[in-house]
Amino acid sequence: MFHSHVLPTRRRLVGLLALAALVPTRSQAQTKALERVVMAGWSKPISEITHLLAEPDKGFFKAQGLEFVYLPGAGGGDALRNLLSGQADVAFTDPGSLYAALDKGEKLRVIYDVYPQNVFNVVSLKSRNLTRVADLKGKRIGVYSLSSGTRQNLQVLLHTAGLTEQDVTIVPTGLLNFAPLMQGQVDATAATDTGLLVGRQRGLGEVNVMEVRQHLNLTSDVLVVREETYQRQKPLLRRFLKAFQDSALWMQRQPEEAARLAVRHAIDGQNEATNLEVIRLRNASSTSALTQRQGLGAIDTATLQKGVQAYRAIGLISRDLSVADFVASDLLPGKP
Repeated sequence: MFHSHVLPTRRRLVGLLALAALVPTRSQAQTKALERVVMAGWSKPISEITHLLAEPDKGFFKAQGLEFVYLPGAGGGDALRNLLSGQADVAFTDPGSLYAALDKGEKLRVIYDVYPQNVFNVVSLKSRNLTRVADLKGKRIGVYSLSSGTRQNLQVLLHTAGLTEQDVTIVPTGLLNFAPLMQGQVDATAATDTGLLVGRQRGLGEVNVMEVRQHLNLTSDVLVVREETYQRQKPLLRRFLKAFQDSALWMQRQPEEAARLAVRHAIDGQNEATNLEVIRLRNASSTSALTQRQGLGAIDTATLQKGVQAYRAIGLISRDLSVADFVASDLLPGKP
């Protein structure tokens, strides 16, 4: 009697379990609904982009219905190659790499200005006595990579003294790597403000610093998409930029929290105090008089046009480019 009574109940239970397996849970449904967006970066996952790396904790992109994926790179040129090959939807790249791609006929759009301040420099040990750009002639100079903004900004700096790459020897040294400079393998190295900060903390010693911004305060990095993506995916890109801006605003308002999260997410984030200094530097480079009026990401078209003229004069690009043809501000948060 006992077994015959229990059997139907078991069958019903098995049937209910099978039905439950076919019905996605709320979290599964939410995950499935997220639209995947891949961003090609110019760097590995480093502390200065903690606002992006913290997505698993903060969920800025998820709040916009997006699954954010960061694709590391080795320089802005690398980021653009990953974009143009279809591996990414958005590229986090530098203006020099952008100009070079446009010069070759690629159809691209700048949709957000990440760092409106020029953060590039050339650093040498004081013992080398390299105090003027002209002093770099005949010297070995390190760059992060041959496709990085460090190389292009070095060329801009050299041009101010009537020099070209042919007047120096370029040596790729890797990201944030001041060891070749400290060991005398190069006479100077092109870097960024955050790179210099880390180098100093690792015992770089007294240095001379030539800031590119003193000659051309061209934005350091922008977000770029293919023209086809810009035309066809405007609603998605608007959500993406809203999430990106929200993440950047969070890092500005909560730098200490970002510094703590960088310990877990950034490959160079072991020291929380260093993270905080790096984050504060990057927060500062994200703002300008224009962004204070129009919000983070506002695109300085006049300066980008000056950059075109400078790169054309140097010979890095072969033709004039009109900013109106490759800049689009209509997707920025707050735009109608």
